[in-house]
Amino acid sequence: MEDEENWLQISGIQHFVFCRRQWALAYLEGIWSENLRTVEGHLLHQRAHDSSQSEKRGDKLILRGLRVFSAQLGVSGECDVVEFTLDQNGVPLAGYEGNWQPYPVEYKRGTSKQMDADRLQLCCQAMCLEEMLCCDIPSGALFYGESRRREVVSFSFEMRDTVRKILSEMHDYARRGHTPRVKPSKACNACSLKLHCLPAILRGRQDSASSYLKRHLTEEEGCS
Repeated sequence: MEDEENWLQISGIQHFVFCRRQWALAYLEGIWSENLRTVEGHLLHQRAHDSSQSEKRGDKLILRGLRVFSAQLGVSGECDVVEFTLDQNGVPLAGYEGNWQPYPVEYKRGTSKQMDADRLQLCCQAMCLEEMLCCDIPSGALFYGESRRREVVSFSFEMRDTVRKILSEMHDYARRGHTPRVKPSKACNACSLKLHCLPAILRGRQDSASSYLKRHLTEEEGCS
């Protein structure tokens, strides 16, 4: 169990699964750049996180931008949307009568992907809600902005175990302050951090991007 000051961001799981180096550059070194994909993603999440749009429709309560955390997993973050449905087997919520069953919904740009990065992030959100509310959440949904469709995600034992293993690896990198090396692939072309990442990779260095930049700035000053 990690101290609260060392908790990781849930949103980092998606980046970590896509590319461990991208996650380390953004979340450990604080390096970030925007491209069309990231801007579209931010706009979609801004609408989903608008807490002023929380509403109640009959037996359904919709909360947006709900803060969640797990002391056991050592993570915290926000759910885009959590839909609560009246259910006798659900849990009580302060300020509302009856019991309610939570159903997390994560908003993503584009369309459904073969890679499980989005599904694992959503599963982690559900695991946080389960710990906070003392309940079981069997499934949730991913809403993709391009297709305008929901993909139902079942939170299997295997998926939950994968989340735990991924977070364990992320915590290990974070404790060591280590930015891992990866092999360049076609996916690098779509990465907003490729200009920060590739120089260190192509030179075969194992140091961080920030160390790489500092070293080359020092070399340039020495030549002037």
